[in-house]
Amino acid sequence: PMTSMVVGNYLWGPLKELWETVDGAVLRRQPESVHLLDLQLKKHKPHFLSLYKNPPKSAEQREKVRKASTEGIAIQGQQGSRLLPEQLLSEAFILSDLFDIGELAALELLLAGEQQQPHFPGLTRGLVAVLLYWDGKLCLANSLRTLIQSRHGKTFTLDLSGELVALTTHFTDELMNQGLTKRLLTLVSEINVTREFERLQKERGLGNEKHRKEVSDLIKESRQALADSLFSWTCQSPLSKDDTLALIGHLETVTAQADGSLDSVNLALVMALLYCLDVSFVEQGTEDREDLIQALPMLTERQYVSAVHSRLMDGQPWKLPGLQAVCRLAWALSLRVLSQLPQGCALVEFTEADEALADQALLGDVFLFMKEGILGCESFAQEEFYIRRLHSLITDFLALMPMKVKQLRNRADEDARLVHMSLQMDSELPSSLRKDLDHLMILIGEFYSKDSFGLELGLEFWCPTESLQHTSLQGSYLGMALQRPPHKQVVLSKFVRQMGDLLPATLYIPYLRMLKGLANGPQCAHYSFSLLKTNGATHSDNIQGVSGSPVSWEHFFHSLMLYHENLRRDFPNPDAAHYRHPPLRGITQRELDGLTSFLQLLTTIITWSENARLALCEHPQWTPVVVMLGLLQCSIPPILKAELLHCLAAFGKSPEIAASLWQSLEYTQILQTVRAPGQRQAAGIEVELSEIESSCEEYPLTRGFCHLISTLVESSLPVNLGAGLRVPGFQPYLNFLRDSVFLPFPTRAYRRPAEKWEVADAVLEVFHKLLRDYEPQPSDFVQEMVELQGEQVTAHKPPGHSIMFHLLNDSPMLALCLSLLEEGVRQLDTYAPFPGKKLLESAVLHCLCLLDLALQKEVVFMDLLRESQASMLVSPLEQLLQGVSPQTRRADHIVNIARYLYHSSSNPEAAFQSAKILRRIANYPNIQTRLVGDFTHDQSVSDKLMAGFVECLDSEEAEEGTENGDGERDNVARIRHETQIHMLNLLITSLELKTPNLALYLLGYEVKKPVSSTNLQDPGQTTALAVGICLHAILSLLQRGTEKRSGPVLTQQAPHLAELCYQVIYQLCACPDTSGPTMRYLRTSQDFLFSHLQHLPFILPSNQIAALSQMSWLMKTAAIELRVTSLNRQRSHTQRLVSLLLDDQPHTQHTADGESGMEEETRSVSGFLHFDTVSKVRRKLLSVLDAIDFSQDMPELLQLDFFERAQIEQVISNCEHVNEQGHTVCNVKLLHRVLVAEVNALQGMAAIGQRPLLMEEVNSILQQVVERNRVRRSLSAKRHALRSWRSLVETLLTTCPADLIPADDRQLIIRDLLLDLHDKVLSEDAAGELMPIVAGAVFTLTAHLSQSVLSEQQQGAGLEVSSGFASIANSALHLILRKLLDFILCTGGGYQRLRAHLYGSLLYYLQIAQKPEEPDTLQTGKAMWERLTAPEDGFSKLQRENLAIIESYGRALMEVVCRDACDGHEISRMLALAVLDRILSIDRQNQWLVYLCNSGYLRSLVESLRQDDAALQSLLTPQPPLLKPLYIYESKMALLTRVAKTGQGAVELLRCGLVAQLIECQVFDMVPDSDAHRVMRDPSGFIPSPMDRYRQILLPTLRLFQVILTSTTMNHQQGAAQVLQWLIVHADTIQSLLRCQELSMGALQELSLLTGIISKTALPGALETGGEVNSAAIMEFQGHINRFQRLCLSLLGRLAGSEQERLLKQAEVAAPGDSAERREEMEVAMQQVRANIMEYCQTLLLQSSAQAQFSICLFSPSGSEPADLSSTLPSMAYSRAPSLGLVLYLLKNSAADFFRFHQSHRQSLGKLQSLDQLPPEELKELCQGLVSGPGGVEKISSVQRSLLAKRRLVQLINNRAKLLALCSYVIETCLFVLWRHLEYYLLHCTPTDPKDSLMPGASLYRSRLTDDSFGGLQASGGRCLGLSRVSQQDLDLLKSDMAAGFGEALQRKLLEVEGLYSQVRSRYTFIQALVRRIRGLLRQPKS
Repeated sequence: PMTSMVVGNYLWGPLKELWETVDGAVLRRQPESVHLLDLQLKKHKPHFLSLYKNPPKSAEQREKVRKASTEGIAIQGQQGSRLLPEQLLSEAFILSDLFDIGELAALELLLAGEQQQPHFPGLTRGLVAVLLYWDGKLCLANSLRTLIQSRHGKTFTLDLSGELVALTTHFTDELMNQGLTKRLLTLVSEINVTREFERLQKERGLGNEKHRKEVSDLIKESRQALADSLFSWTCQSPLSKDDTLALIGHLETVTAQADGSLDSVNLALVMALLYCLDVSFVEQGTEDREDLIQALPMLTERQYVSAVHSRLMDGQPWKLPGLQAVCRLAWALSLRVLSQLPQGCALVEFTEADEALADQALLGDVFLFMKEGILGCESFAQEEFYIRRLHSLITDFLALMPMKVKQLRNRADEDARLVHMSLQMDSELPSSLRKDLDHLMILIGEFYSKDSFGLELGLEFWCPTESLQHTSLQGSYLGMALQRPPHKQVVLSKFVRQMGDLLPATLYIPYLRMLKGLANGPQCAHYSFSLLKTNGATHSDNIQGVSGSPVSWEHFFHSLMLYHENLRRDFPNPDAAHYRHPPLRGITQRELDGLTSFLQLLTTIITWSENARLALCEHPQWTPVVVMLGLLQCSIPPILKAELLHCLAAFGKSPEIAASLWQSLEYTQILQTVRAPGQRQAAGIEVELSEIESSCEEYPLTRGFCHLISTLVESSLPVNLGAGLRVPGFQPYLNFLRDSVFLPFPTRAYRRPAEKWEVADAVLEVFHKLLRDYEPQPSDFVQEMVELQGEQVTAHKPPGHSIMFHLLNDSPMLALCLSLLEEGVRQLDTYAPFPGKKLLESAVLHCLCLLDLALQKEVVFMDLLRESQASMLVSPLEQLLQGVSPQTRRADHIVNIARYLYHSSSNPEAAFQSAKILRRIANYPNIQTRLVGDFTHDQSVSDKLMAGFVECLDSEEAEEGTENGDGERDNVARIRHETQIHMLNLLITSLELKTPNLALYLLGYEVKKPVSSTNLQDPGQTTALAVGICLHAILSLLQRGTEKRSGPVLTQQAPHLAELCYQVIYQLCACPDTSGPTMRYLRTSQDFLFSHLQHLPFILPSNQIAALSQMSWLMKTAAIELRVTSLNRQRSHTQRLVSLLLDDQPHTQHTADGESGMEEETRSVSGFLHFDTVSKVRRKLLSVLDAIDFSQDMPELLQLDFFERAQIEQVISNCEHVNEQGHTVCNVKLLHRVLVAEVNALQGMAAIGQRPLLMEEVNSILQQVVERNRVRRSLSAKRHALRSWRSLVETLLTTCPADLIPADDRQLIIRDLLLDLHDKVLSEDAAGELMPIVAGAVFTLTAHLSQSVLSEQQQGAGLEVSSGFASIANSALHLILRKLLDFILCTGGGYQRLRAHLYGSLLYYLQIAQKPEEPDTLQTGKAMWERLTAPEDGFSKLQRENLAIIESYGRALMEVVCRDACDGHEISRMLALAVLDRILSIDRQNQWLVYLCNSGYLRSLVESLRQDDAALQSLLTPQPPLLKPLYIYESKMALLTRVAKTGQGAVELLRCGLVAQLIECQVFDMVPDSDAHRVMRDPSGFIPSPMDRYRQILLPTLRLFQVILTSTTMNHQQGAAQVLQWLIVHADTIQSLLRCQELSMGALQELSLLTGIISKTALPGALETGGEVNSAAIMEFQGHINRFQRLCLSLLGRLAGSEQERLLKQAEVAAPGDSAERREEMEVAMQQVRANIMEYCQTLLLQSSAQAQFSICLFSPSGSEPADLSSTLPSMAYSRAPSLGLVLYLLKNSAADFFRFHQSHRQSLGKLQSLDQLPPEELKELCQGLVSGPGGVEKISSVQRSLLAKRRLVQLINNRAKLLALCSYVIETCLFVLWRHLEYYLLHCTPTDPKDSLMPGASLYRSRLTDDSFGGLQASGGRCLGLSRVSQQDLDLLKSDMAAGFGEALQRKLLEVEGLYSQVRSRYTFIQALVRRIRGLLRQPKS
């Protein structure tokens, strides 16, 4: 994880960068890299020329560094100079002496070390600097090697561009000319790990084991890279003469390692020389052969050949004679090739010597050295070109020097004879024996038996002609024309065949071993099988028989059978005592070796060739399997038994053989599974293990048995194995493996330490396979019985079940697995090599896999166990893992598992499994908190764990692999990548759990203190964060490449990984605890969001889904950031992001690396509707939207021939589950299992014939399902991306300060977004699933558009401007409207909820054209004419055009809206009703109204009121279920009220029976008890109290009646009559409302509406229109009307006087917050009630008679002003007619009020006109009412403030204007009523006798009986008042009171009212006339 530093460090940083560039250009082939490479090479040329030379020390530097602590020192890449601590400087001097480097360089290295420290937990900066020093060296060497590899040459090519190759070839040629070879050879000799370590040790430059290992690895790797550079050069191009001699000179001094092999560095140099001497490529006719020959000094330079020749012929022995021999052989072969070329003629003197050289080589044991020295080196098999060169060396020897080979064979035959003789004569062997041919054969065998690259080079030894002897005579082979194989191949195959003829006994084993090597590979195995088949002849009893070749199947199997026969006779009795020491007389050591070799050859052949396996197994005479199993029962050495078992395992690879092999294995009782009744003691392999193998301390047999079982388990698990003799099944084998092999393995003794781990690995492999293939089934948990020899015994469970059971209990098996893990991590921590390390790692991996599988399957397992109610006890594995470890006495199992992450570099697979296990455990919240404690318990372990996590995340080798990744490296890269994925998922899961959790700890947050107190910092800034944290790792992954134009590298290279990284970041930002620290850190030290957002959109054609998810998480994070910075007022941050996302001007700031900015790509000339300049670019938000493809290709329906489609669909849906990302997907593996089981269940021949077709169809079904899953994932990713886009847009528009985006821009942006969104969603193929999100976005955008336009108009722009309505042109608005309506129509019948959004949008849109409220200035109205001729203002123009567009859609749109309004989802119904309401209000032509009426929708709406009744009644219960019915009812009433506003509509409503429907509703009679429910108020205040709910039901109805009464006018009596009927049906309720005690706001509203309706309907005349109604009903009507009249008059009494003040005060106390507006509303309501009642009085008076003398009297003749009305008892108040004084009192009050209101109105008007000059305090006060919450005003900007103030003033002015109108009306009616009464009392009334009793009730009673058409209060006489008799005294008193009350002052006031107001408004001089008349009446002399 070393990433290059800012510190311009000469020794490391730039070299790291150089290596990254070279790697990127040559190995990764990044685009545009040639140019960068060129720059780097020019810069670093001196480094290459003086390879590994360090900058020299100097006194001057020393001085400079010494002063750094006092004077400071300048550091590259940082401003200014920096003072450095003394400690650092003294360390720098130590470092400078240690590596002998310049003091400044040492200082820079230390600073780099300090900066890199977080990546190396537990190391000091000095130790890190040591690592960096060597890492820099390694980078340089790697760069050199890679550059040389990229050259063009003779051996290989990397397929690079010509330009690049030319560059590197030219550069490396220059280096070579400057003496690179010698420099490399010197360095290889000089650099020495031991020596370096001694130096470091002295200066304490070595840290812990890991550090030591890393340093030694770096030194070794750089040596290796230097040697490899030379090797790569010689592969491609020849060395010069001097260089070649220097190389030979170096090799002369080379020594071998302890085991006789070369080390890998020397091997590279040997191979370099072999390639130097190689001319074999000349024979391959490549196209550039001529150029290569020209370049070859062997062919062109005589001196070269001569010099090399003399040097190699020189008799001077080398330190390694074998190495000298190899070089001589290579040269001899090259000379032999030269002699056959035309150029070789000149070199005859040298080429003659090839024979002599070859002889010398043979004398030097060349083949032995090749086997031990070269093949013995570990790195040999890892380099393909080593292998190819050695292959050519061997084959060239055989092909070019056939005579030498013949000599070798003759020599061998001769030796064999000598040996034979000496054996017969018992003399000692002759000393002169040479084993050259043995060595050659064994070399060939060894060499070809390892084939790590799958080259199958051994095929050259087999000639296809062999099979021709048996083909037909036409001479064609498998239908192909016969081609002659190349000469070399013929020679080689001849060699193989001839060597086998008349084979001497001494060569038997080497020959078999050679064949074994040559049989390695699928084709080779086939050829060698044929060879052994054709060699065989008839039976021959003796081994040396002449007739058949001893190397044949025939011979071999025949011998095996003989052995079996012989040994079976001594088959011992298991109880015999001598069984311990079986006689070995059967087989001698040589026979043993021979058998072993043949068994190994057989194993190789049948492993590779299936045909050979079947042919041999089914051979009737040989029956190999039976014979081998028989031999296994005999007493032969364990080694041989092991070979037999391996051979059987190879046979078991075929499932056909495996099944029968199981049965044979059980039958022969190799492992004794059935005990004979009297047998005392076990037999079979168990005994061999415990007695023989344990005492020998070697376990080949056990390992072989495990291997056999492992192979067999893979192909088949027999259920009924051993049936009849024992309980059938695999259980005994499992018990043996577990109890006898696995559990005791740690305690056994081992002669070879590595074997311990071999045993463990072999047995764990079996367990792993068994558990891997086990799927828990319900049947596993049922106790099944089987019959065994007549009794019932319990059956065995499947082996996987048994393993599960052991792993889910605290069993010895689990304990051993865990202790194995602990030992494994302990061993790995030492970093020391030890025997069996690979096997230990493999065993550990199996353990980890077992745990992972158990965790994976335990959920299903436990569920099934619970359901079965079996008595088995298990515990969840994740809890067992928390147990205490017996070794350490601590609960550290999980920590041990996690520690494998720390070794991910050496064991990627173990780290991968470890990450998987941790991720599974992380799902359990209760374990998380424990884990945090365990992880942080011990600081050093904690650091290691953290480092492990960071290292895995930060791994540079990880790549998102494709499935068919070739080669080991790709596989490892993929595993590393998967590990990263698991770790990120672990973080994501943990972050969702409560704190403290693992993720917080790993990401570097506080887990001991509150999370939000974390302070995140860059790595290396503080000592506290000496450890890197996962957050840094994630960020560094994401940040790579953000500074380049191509954008973050990760999004392209590992899309899924990038998506998860972004998700983690988002979760951190979204979680309240972590949000603060994270956002701060990302903002300040990383500038994360800006640098990533500027690269949006990410386009990944190959993985669209991942790209969308990446963008989603990034956009969601950006939305949070915008919100947070806006709240914190960090304007500059917000501004940068906003402009990045929204600007359509190109940015210029982005020009890093001298590139031009990123704009050219995104420039779009045709910006939507901008026709101005081309320099516009697409707004970032829009291009992101473009990246979301709305179309989705759906998979077509299944075409099935065999399966039933419905059933298959059912099966598919059964296999569906919700995966981690929350998508519903189908489990393809499960489906596959189900379908294959279904196919397998078919019986009969027909089914078998059809099977391939069936399987094909199964396959197509699975492909279809995979496709469906992809479509679902794709849709879900698109939905996610759209949602995130929408939330980003909404955040931008709502939370960012409004002034960041000026209004005109804002409108253009919204316009662009809206039009683009609509274009995408209205395209033909847009997916329906995305529509709802789009509709939501359209809704918010339209809302903001309307808001923006309105606020722009309020600021006084807009209307007077000619250019249009607002900044946004009308044309654009129309376009938006059209798209909206298209969208509404395209959603058709479905998608009703979606249309709710669109209706909302439409409402907002139509709101734009609504005229804002204007102040009522009470000025003289314009003349009618002026109004008609005034130009049309912007609002009405837009409204007219909107209507035209809406009407152009005609019936279709009406139909959709009306249908939605009548039924469906509640919200869309409400909004549809609102849309209808809105359109009706602007539809002057009444087209929509006509449609509503004619299509029956209106009637249906009206009739639905009756159905709403029940729902509304349920609303009045104290705890209402839902308020939905209420809202819908309100919407309906609003619409009906709108309809009723036109006369035509009102008539239509009456015709539909509206009132009749409402009369039937009973909800109006259910008035809640107002006090009882005070207690149960909803605390949030959202749910209104029952009384309020009742009012919400009643008031709309009353308003609707009022509108109908107004619209139908007085001559339409039917309306009034119907409404009166409603009043009478609900009379009790109405009367109780009129008597209302508590006059709250709601009550006043009720009263104002009720009195309004009563005043228009409860009139005597209303009854006449009722036609012929019988008199009783009329009487009852009359009574009701009288009661209404009386209640109204008494109400007037309550409201006329001081009651008003008291009520207003009371309201203020009750709700002090919103008092001002509340008070105004109450004033209006009271005035309204008074006006209504006075109007009622006036109407009653007028209706009763046109002349005063016949008029009825409503007020008693008493002029005294009433006392405090509220104090009089209600009963009194109701029973008496109120006095005339009341009217006078009302008149006075109203006049006073009038002046008060007028004054206030004038003031407000003045304030409105001089709004700018108002002091801020007043502005604040004005805003107070409109802003909720304390301190709300403070937060508003000044512009907003003045807008609010203006709105408030307009509100005040209009309120006052209304009050003034009401006051003046009350004054007028009061005067009229006064005048009529006074006229009657003073002119027409005859006073009665005062003696009459004052019986208030009598006359009233009488009047009620009169059947007079006026059921007023008058008595039968018509004149006499229906109250107490009026005496003369009363009348006098009345007159005087009135005269007093109606004095001068009042009259003046009234006239002034008229002057101020009435002349503008209503009947001018009306007041004047009435005042004059009343004055006249009062001045009349008494009559």
